[in-house]
Amino acid sequence: MAKKVSVTLIGVGGMARWHLRQMLTMTSTTDIPVVCEPSEKQYAESVKIFAEGGQKPPPNQPDLDRLLHDYRGQLDAAFIITPHANHHDQTAACMEAGLDVLLEKPMVMNAAEARSLMTVRDRTGKLLVVAFPGSLSPQIRKAVTMYRAGVLGELQSISATVWQSWGPGTVGSWRQEPKISGGGFLFDTGAHMLNTVVDLAGEEFTEVAAFMDFNQRPVETEAVVIGRLKSGAMVTLHGAGESIPSCASDIYAFYTKAILRTGIWGEKLEMQTTGENRFKRVRVAKSRGVWEQFLAVREGKLANPCPPEVGLRMAKLYDAIKISAAQNGAVVKCE
Repeated sequence: MAKKVSVTLIGVGGMARWHLRQMLTMTSTTDIPVVCEPSEKQYAESVKIFAEGGQKPPPNQPDLDRLLHDYRGQLDAAFIITPHANHHDQTAACMEAGLDVLLEKPMVMNAAEARSLMTVRDRTGKLLVVAFPGSLSPQIRKAVTMYRAGVLGELQSISATVWQSWGPGTVGSWRQEPKISGGGFLFDTGAHMLNTVVDLAGEEFTEVAAFMDFNQRPVETEAVVIGRLKSGAMVTLHGAGESIPSCASDIYAFYTKAILRTGIWGEKLEMQTTGENRFKRVRVAKSRGVWEQFLAVREGKLANPCPPEVGLRMAKLYDAIKISAAQNGAVVKCE
């Protein structure tokens, strides 16, 4: 039997607990000997998840530097699920300590931080995977494979929408503090949309025009973006963060031989081809989430679909969108 991967969770807030429930179904491959959480309240909530899974809760060491020192040689990996402003320094520290890292999206706050982590990755030789469920999902990987194989024909355009009651739902949280979050709805939940659309396209944007609405909040909660890819294919992106209580998405990708329908998290994959009058489900292997896919990458069973270069791509695209929105929708080149 293969040795279990010993992983520490850096941050055990609400998103981490969602991942934790999936991870606790993989006890044959995964061991969590310690977590790092500065909030006693959040740690107490995570203890309940371990209890629900019939597992003994690990101790909490809220100081990351102390944790990396005390557990040196005992850990294989870190799963970082903290506010966006912490991502760069925490990831660099973990890789420098010899750990592979699965990092919650968005990877970093800006392009400079993305390049910095790429440098640390190259110097340490450690694995860094950004936890974009879309990139890591069998559904999006299947769509990309079909496109590259010529099954779908040439890409013509993509239309993507994500909606959530994000504005009212994140009031008072760090997600609406620009210095910590790095942006609003389009940089948070909407980051999945930006990333998955570029994954499906297999190419980057050359230009965008964008409008944002802050709705009297500190960060944007609604955004509309139109853009053109390097091939000339056109894209529309719609982020509706002031929706009624909900959280969902749709992506339509139009090719010369087919239409694909999926979601920003890769939660589904359907296809309609010439002569068919409805979408049909494309069957793929089931996944238990990003941690399972990270393990597959780490074991060499899967090429890393979400390296730090993806984080740089995301940072550059969001920067161009912000610049355009600040100029009332002016067309901005994506350098």
